[in-house]
Amino acid sequence: MIESSKQNKKAWEFNAYDFWLKESGQPAEKAQKILANPARSLRFHASYFSSFQGVKVANICGSCGKKAVALAALGADVTVFDISEENKKYAMELAQAAKVPLHYEVCDVLEIDLKKYAGHFDVVYMEGGILHYFHDLSAFMQIMGALLKPEGFMILSDFHPFLKIYDVLDFQQPLRGYFSKEIFEGEMPHARFYDEETRNTFPKCSLRKYTISEIINAVIQSGFILKKFDEHPAWTNPDLPGEFTLIAAPCKTPD
Repeated sequence: MIESSKQNKKAWEFNAYDFWLKESGQPAEKAQKILANPARSLRFHASYFSSFQGVKVANICGSCGKKAVALAALGADVTVFDISEENKKYAMELAQAAKVPLHYEVCDVLEIDLKKYAGHFDVVYMEGGILHYFHDLSAFMQIMGALLKPEGFMILSDFHPFLKIYDVLDFQQPLRGYFSKEIFEGEMPHARFYDEETRNTFPKCSLRKYTISEIINAVIQSGFILKKFDEHPAWTNPDLPGEFTLIAAPCKTPD
């Protein structure tokens, strides 16, 4: 595991389980909310799935399992890949409370066991802002492609690169130049919900933020065909971009 991954693992295993209890409630309580309307728990991402029943989904950096459990409740066969044991603890308790099956692999995403998982999934799905944890997008996208069946596709929903220059979602992160390629130490996303003294005790993550063109080019150059690219308004201001969703499929080579 490379040093940046070790740093991010340390950060994501610091107080994460307790945060999910604080933010989402007890697993049994959260499970009931998800089961009441699983598609709603997926937000607008649900519309990007052509089906759910029996679909094998790799939920990349699936964190505490809220989206994974919603997918499983809709009939998908879901495997979460995430770096944090703390996230896994909450996710598995959530799945148990919802009475849905869930596979959860704690690992560096760049070190996923491809002997086991290559060509295994119909859909690779990620959301909620994960790309900035990876410093080599090409290597990341190559792993995503390797996980997919030839007929599969990738759903990548992330925070809009506009956030590099304007904190429209109020994440309280330092701004940088839009074209900056800097790797920097940043605060855990949920640290801002704690008092200043506790907030200062959180380990920092190693981050690299990208432009739109860097993301799209990494997808294309890694052997994907770009099918769709949508931009979504910020939940704080509908006149400004807050998120994007990209749909891509593996390039099929001739027999």
